Amino acid sequence: MAFEIPDDLSPEVYPLAWLLGSWRGQGVLDYPGIDAAPFVSDVTFDHDGGPYLRFVSTVRVLDAPVPEVGPDGAPLAPVPGADDPTAGTVWSTETGYWRVASERPEGLAEGRFPLEVLLADAAGRVSVYLGVVGNGRVDLASDLIARTGTAAEVGASKRLFGLVEGDLLWIQEIAAFGHPMQSYASARLVRQ
Repeated sequence: MAFEIPDDLSPEVYPLAWLLGSWRGQGVLDYPGIDAAPFVSDVTFDHDGGPYLRFVSTVRVLDAPVPEVGPDGAPLAPVPGADDPTAGTVWSTETGYWRVASERPEGLAEGRFPLEVLLADAAGRVSVYLGVVGNGRVDLASDLIARTGTAAEVGASKRLFGLVEGDLLWIQEIAAFGHPMQSYASARLVRQ
């Protein structure tokens, strides 16, 4: 599917333009204290002309066997029920804003741009991520995670998004529940 930069997209977010659209795919959750489970991930990046992208994500855990995963962390074979947009139990939802920072840090490689991401999740956390975007890749690390009194404690998080063979791969690592930073979830999504 050919991609075109929308005429009304703010030039400040051109480095993020490749993310625009709706993406859907499958992945696997696996973290100490959480049973491994396959899931379906729906992600949308859109804009309203402002100097940022809006982000909405929903993960639904499927009642299916945990599939074998490839080196990218995504299932090697389709998970039963993954084609049904209403299948599974909602595991998490997030919404937020992504923007390219106006000040370029010294030493940042050509073709890479500083990135600021603000996310809120329905489980009671607000997270600020800092990172870089460029060459079809986003690297983010949490700068701040605030939570309500009833939210699970997540001390730190890293996220990687990459455009691979036209698909969006994402990986999230967390440090939570007394465990050090390690893989939590990963998925491979297809543009819808």
